[in-house]
Amino acid sequence: MKFKLVRSPYFWAIVAVAAVVGVAWKGRDSYQAVTTGARAPNFTVYNMKGDTVSLADFAGKVVMVNIWATWCDPCKKEVPSIERLYNAFKDHPDFQIMAVSVDANPGKFDADGHPGGNLTAFAKKYGLTFPIFHDPSGKIEDLYQTTGIPETFIVGRDGIIYRKVAGGTNWDAPENRALVRRLLAG
Repeated sequence: MKFKLVRSPYFWAIVAVAAVVGVAWKGRDSYQAVTTGARAPNFTVYNMKGDTVSLADFAGKVVMVNIWATWCDPCKKEVPSIERLYNAFKDHPDFQIMAVSVDANPGKFDADGHPGGNLTAFAKKYGLTFPIFHDPSGKIEDLYQTTGIPETFIVGRDGIIYRKVAGGTNWDAPENRALVRRLLAG
């Protein structure tokens, strides 16, 4: 009987299911969704000078993390409202925008075949003065579990995500300004 149990496909199916459940249970903290109420994952990207910058560098600040690309039409429509929001709060020392482009490097193509973008030319064309960062690897998209671009996360001083927006939006709208003011007030 013992020998037949070990050869039984049902036995091995139960063992496999138990192993999957065990692995999932052990790593359950690393599978947290990146959404409103969750802690914002730290990431490291490049600023326009080529220096590395991480979200952790802005700990204790209200941070708008905007994930975008130069080839993205909704991103092009959204950036003027981000510029207006930036201008409204740029003098507040505890407000930071991290607009992270996931464009490939110029002359290269990303995994989806989009050509690399010239971030400086894009910023000049749209009159952007807010801080632009670059993640040519696109790793931030996996880390933040994005479903497309643009996708934006408003992170409070405590590192918690207070708003997540998939797709373009008007960041200069009264409700978005009010959220930033509320988070800055603590």
